[in-house]
Amino acid sequence: MRRAGNGIMWRLTLPVGSSLIIVLLGTVVPEAVAAELPRVRLITTGGTISNRPGDRLSPDELVASVPDLDKFVEAETEEFSNVSSNALTLDQWRRLSRRINSVLSGDPELAGVVVTSGTDTLEELAFFLHLTVRHERPVVVVGSMRRPETLGYDGAANLLQAFRVAGAPASQGRGVLVALNDEINSAREVTKTDAFHLQTFETRGYGVLGVAARDKIVYYRSVERRHTAASEFNVFQIERLPRVDIVMTYQGASGDLVRASVDNGAKGIVIAGAGVGATSAGQRDAIAYAGEHNVFVVVTTRTGSGRIAPPDPTLDSAAPDEQLARLRISGEDLAPVKARILLMLALTVTDQGNDIQRMFGEY
Repeated sequence: MRRAGNGIMWRLTLPVGSSLIIVLLGTVVPEAVAAELPRVRLITTGGTISNRPGDRLSPDELVASVPDLDKFVEAETEEFSNVSSNALTLDQWRRLSRRINSVLSGDPELAGVVVTSGTDTLEELAFFLHLTVRHERPVVVVGSMRRPETLGYDGAANLLQAFRVAGAPASQGRGVLVALNDEINSAREVTKTDAFHLQTFETRGYGVLGVAARDKIVYYRSVERRHTAASEFNVFQIERLPRVDIVMTYQGASGDLVRASVDNGAKGIVIAGAGVGATSAGQRDAIAYAGEHNVFVVVTTRTGSGRIAPPDPTLDSAAPDEQLARLRISGEDLAPVKARILLMLALTVTDQGNDIQRMFGEY
């Protein structure tokens, strides 16, 4: 056994004949050299992460702002749009999902996709992709709470973690992920909890899926509900998303907003109810009005967490009649904004209440 000048330990053995086998002992080859870097596509939509004063950062400028990125992934870039998240339309959501599906289908060697988004509606876009990107490879949605060239800009750090998450083999099959502030959350469960703080994105009740640690990407749990590759929603067959409105319950709320939604063409309404989905007396009458017009009503909670179970006529003396029961759907544990997205997609494939309730139980 001898030590070479560069610190490599080596040993010579001659087991048979004149064969010479050289065995290198010790870890001396950098990870980037030992294995080919994963290739990850960045698709930008805009948001605070690129909203530099005076103009907006391009995808290439975003990548250039991330230190040491080339040690972890081989980055590709593509601009889908460059606007605030509130400016994205539902048609753009649909086209973005189609584009991501096409990118993943057309490039089997691509490790994953990173999508930038404004944080105001990031959880909604991420959940839509969670239900419509039908691939196992990871799609990671990322943003920042602070603008470029401001003190404490978090965009570069969040981008680095998002690229690492998208390139990690352990991220496959977990659905669409949201990576900010070194934490990894599921698109189904994550919500924005603060208007200003960097640690705004959280999963209430269930906790993070994993973390982007210094040395590697670490996961602690998986999402059990259906998503991505197991989804029944084919975005290539959807030409438009139906109108679905959200109405909140509050003390003394009338049913006027529910009726207005029905009269203005809504195909579904999500009620952000009090507690376990309670509504005001006026809203209950209006929900019956929605039922008479074959408008589906999904009941959720405004509390921020908790599951709404389907009504049971044997236990609830105030259970709705058969017609209303057919149109009244339990939102399970989905936040109102996410229940709206699932209802929109459900209405593109069925008009049966039992089938829609099944979807809320599965996704």
